[in-house]
Amino acid sequence: MPTVKANYINIYYEIHGQGEPLLMIQGLSNYSGHWTTLLPPFAKEYRVIIFDNRGTGRTDKPETPYTMEMMAADTSGLLEAIGIDRANVLGVSMGGMIAQEFSLDYPNKVINLILGCTSCGREHGIPPSPESIAFLANPERAKLSIEQRARETAPWLWTEAFIKKQPEAVDRYVAITTKYPTPLHGLAGQMQAVAGGDTYERLPQIKAPTLVIAGDSDRLIPFENSKIIASRIPGAELVIVKNAGHAFTESPEATTAILDFLKRHPKGKK
Repeated sequence: MPTVKANYINIYYEIHGQGEPLLMIQGLSNYSGHWTTLLPPFAKEYRVIIFDNRGTGRTDKPETPYTMEMMAADTSGLLEAIGIDRANVLGVSMGGMIAQEFSLDYPNKVINLILGCTSCGREHGIPPSPESIAFLANPERAKLSIEQRARETAPWLWTEAFIKKQPEAVDRYVAITTKYPTPLHGLAGQMQAVAGGDTYERLPQIKAPTLVIAGDSDRLIPFENSKIIASRIPGAELVIVKNAGHAFTESPEATTAILDFLKRHPKGKK
């Protein structure tokens, strides 16, 4: 298994395709395997780097406090270890928060930035609905099997219409999630990093061409968060995908929008 030592932990990664580097950062408790749908079209055009965040997958899961700065440093260390100076960066959900911090802490390493279904954090972000918070924080979920928890999560990722049309997406998500389940302490560490994340005041410092994208039916991170982020980053483009939930990347419109953005900004040109 390809792993590198970066920021004092062993990080699992994969590289697919050739061309300009595209680093993709996953969300809370997800790992590189969850990119299964988006990976093929992107690997046709780019050298795609996917990896497991600390606390998940095949990367180390230290039982220490996690911060966004720490996870951005993990990302930077990974790129250095595999010899990539600059990359396009795509982050979704928590991965979008890591991508924001990475772009602010290591601006010279970012060609283009894509922020999906994410938040700038703390008091400037719009929190999930009370229903979704109650679901995520329900202590009874810890008593369920990994498969049961994954199936219960699916309706919070996709719209009801999507699940009826593509039930195989849920089965795929469950299979991937149960293959390398995130331990509770890894999840807690990532949630701690999310709770402490805050980029609102610094977002105007981002200079890389930026696309902010989300689904209009996101039940976990309201798409209004994307509007806030786009309004704070100079020249940022905003795309709201219709009839798409938190897992908006399953929508062909999202893939098209991201590839179009990258092709219009080769090597980060504005």
